[in-house]
Amino acid sequence: MLSTDFVTGSLNWLDLGSPDTSAAAVFYAGVFDWDFLSAGPEAGGYGFFQRDGRTVAALGPLTEAGANSAWTVYFQTPDADATVKTAEQNGGVVRVEAFDVMNAGRMACLTDPGGAEFAVWQPTAVKGLEKTSENNTLCWAELHIADPAAALRFYGALFAWRAREMDAPGMPYTVLSTAEGDQQDVSFGGVAPLRDASEESRWIPYFAVEDTDETVTRAQANGGSVVMPAADIPDVGRITWLADPFGATFAVLRPAPPAATAA
Repeated sequence: MLSTDFVTGSLNWLDLGSPDTSAAAVFYAGVFDWDFLSAGPEAGGYGFFQRDGRTVAALGPLTEAGANSAWTVYFQTPDADATVKTAEQNGGVVRVEAFDVMNAGRMACLTDPGGAEFAVWQPTAVKGLEKTSENNTLCWAELHIADPAAALRFYGALFAWRAREMDAPGMPYTVLSTAEGDQQDVSFGGVAPLRDASEESRWIPYFAVEDTDETVTRAQANGGSVVMPAADIPDVGRITWLADPFGATFAVLRPAPPAATAA
């Protein structure tokens, strides 16, 4: 389960690049009841989505030339520069070299060999997200990519992730866990093959919700759209993929209740 007990390879940060941060903040407030807190004038429009005063994601203007609005997942590293070097040696592309974010930490923006974009975060003052795996917070991340086996080799070289195959309706699926901790307890995401040739390789963040269908209604009422209709996945829950008004894709999940145990 995704938690805030971050170790090397943990999913420890998430942010949205948007062409209109004010409108994006209004949209996600309407969908998830998030508040937006600016990081200050020196942050160039960057700020934090919060629930109950705790950071659950972040938002900033698009800064890379030609970039489309999208969510970016970050993984923890003890040394951003070394991770950048390892990524290059294993076929990754460095979009933004490692740099210091004031006193918060050090980051770099990368693209894996299959074309999926992600980032790494070496924390100092800011350790990572402050609330996860609760309603209206990040609970999972999923990599959709043409060659899952190659992706596992790449990310394994960077973070030593552990992988476990599981049955999923209509496709193979691999559950990811950090190198440290009980493998099931520290699972944070999964890898699945692309559904068809038109789909792009990407990481998709999943947010836990109390009611998937109600969240769809709220998203559409605030200008969002449905990318993949809501569906029940056995032993997982009810999921759907959505897009905000600027095309950034995300997913929501109403988790299935825990299986009853025999007395």
